Amino acid sequence: MYQPEESAPGAATARERRAAGQPAARVLGHVVQCVAARAGIAVSIGGSETAVAESWTVGKLISINLGKTRTVGLIYGIERPQRRWDEDGSNPIMVLAELIGEVRDLNGTPVFDRGITVYPHIGAIAHRIRASDLEAVYDLGGRPAVTVGHLSQDGAIAARLAIDETLDRHFAIVGTTGVGKSTAVSLLLRKAIEARPDLRILILDPHNEFAAALPDYCVRLDGASLDLPFWMFRLEELVEVLFRGREPVAEEVELLRDLVTRAKHLYRGPGDSMLKRGDGGGITADTPVPYRMADLIGQIDERMGQLDAKTDRPHYRQLRTRIEGALADPRYRFMFASRLVEDSIHETIGRIFRVPGEGRPVTCFEMAGLPSEVVNSVCSVLARIAFDLTLWSEGRLKLLLLCEEAHRYMPADSRLGFAPTRHALARIAKEGRKYGCSLGVVTQRPGDLDPAVLSQCSTVFAMRLANEQDQSIIRSAIADSSASILTFLSSMGQREAIAFGDGVATTMRMTFERLPDWLLPGVKDAPGKGRQAHDGHSTDDIDLESIVARMRETGRRARTRTSAFASTAESAPHSVYESPFQPAARPRGRLG
Repeated sequence: MYQPEESAPGAATARERRAAGQPAARVLGHVVQCVAARAGIAVSIGGSETAVAESWTVGKLISINLGKTRTVGLIYGIERPQRRWDEDGSNPIMVLAELIGEVRDLNGTPVFDRGITVYPHIGAIAHRIRASDLEAVYDLGGRPAVTVGHLSQDGAIAARLAIDETLDRHFAIVGTTGVGKSTAVSLLLRKAIEARPDLRILILDPHNEFAAALPDYCVRLDGASLDLPFWMFRLEELVEVLFRGREPVAEEVELLRDLVTRAKHLYRGPGDSMLKRGDGGGITADTPVPYRMADLIGQIDERMGQLDAKTDRPHYRQLRTRIEGALADPRYRFMFASRLVEDSIHETIGRIFRVPGEGRPVTCFEMAGLPSEVVNSVCSVLARIAFDLTLWSEGRLKLLLLCEEAHRYMPADSRLGFAPTRHALARIAKEGRKYGCSLGVVTQRPGDLDPAVLSQCSTVFAMRLANEQDQSIIRSAIADSSASILTFLSSMGQREAIAFGDGVATTMRMTFERLPDWLLPGVKDAPGKGRQAHDGHSTDDIDLESIVARMRETGRRARTRTSAFASTAESAPHSVYESPFQPAARPRGRLG
């Protein structure tokens, strides 16, 4: 659009000149006000110059020529001082811009720097930013990058993301319902897998939607297919299961702590010298070593028959009832259904975290329909193991834990969330990047999310947010001088986001790529059919009888599988526990 004169590196940039083909009515603006990082630009537009007026619209970047540098500004407001429009004459316009950085020509190449070293003077020429300067503003300086969409201001310029900084330093995607968060997540995951084939991804999926969006990359896990033995749970996680989310009884918890420790020793052998001496031998109620529930119940029965346990007898009886209730509950079949208790921690962890990946590096843990106490305990175990795996793999295993609806596990109010889950996820947020464990946070209510976790996300994609509290949370998270761009949060379109942080060169308003319909989250149709396949279905096609039969069959199968649990005391194989969390005991070649 503009024809600048050739200039030597570091030389002053010549005043803009019109090409021969440009319209004569083309006008430039002039700076008439500058306060700190904000400038006012006077522009005069004729009544019929619609094309010229479109160059000065809210949300666009402009350039102010200052000789050796060109200051880049973001338009956040425009106004006609007299509040009227003259169709026949000239209309003076005031353009309000926030200054976000400077562009310099180095060896003939535009280079963008954040911050302002030279502020515009009165009368400085302002104009629509050149395409080359616009590309320089969002250039990542050679860092490994992926293209995730295009700029909202110029669809010809790609929106590129520094993938290593985005993943390694955590990221967050926020936006109200229906703006395309899940689609954006699916797109980012696909790009991440292509750029980082060594990455393993675990998705906590409360709506069972991401497996359909990543059919060629993921393995599904749900309440029926998950195999997470109860002995891998820490005491506080097991207490959550036994008390079903209610306030635990302190006396019962203390009894359970001792019972679990002794049951772990009994699994090693009835003649365990450590058990006879009463020495823990390094094994506690939190150590992930196998034990049998039959031994646990047997110890309760034995202690209730002792005379010195008279005062604790009601607590033992109630604890036994809780354990038997959990064993018979079909919702906990993933913990108790196995007839044999064996040290299968390597196989369990390898299957959940895809080690080896076998071409499918993503695990979708589908939680729809599971009760909250089950979700709380399982998410706590998975987050804790994820951190320990990356810690003791010494950087060889790279893992991303993606939390959809993250405010469920990490609420701002500590009384609303399960404390072990909060602690495990907060540990990843604060320390995970040092060891290769990354966190992805997706939420529609950032105001309900623990601010300590959100503050650890170095890259944020803010999609449309209508709630004022949520908007204020995002405004407080942005660190550079582009804060005024967040005024558009309530009016952005579908798939549009404001990205800021370490993963982008500078704050940018962008639009995500469009995925094929059959790869959208939640679509379970055959490839090529998309969502429209559901439109032809009527309520007459629903077989309610078969649906109810499946609901009942789930409970019958679980009860059948748990009824044989008592036989584990006689038939369970014994094994010596070798911790995969200690570097010396880690099997060579299993990670990587």
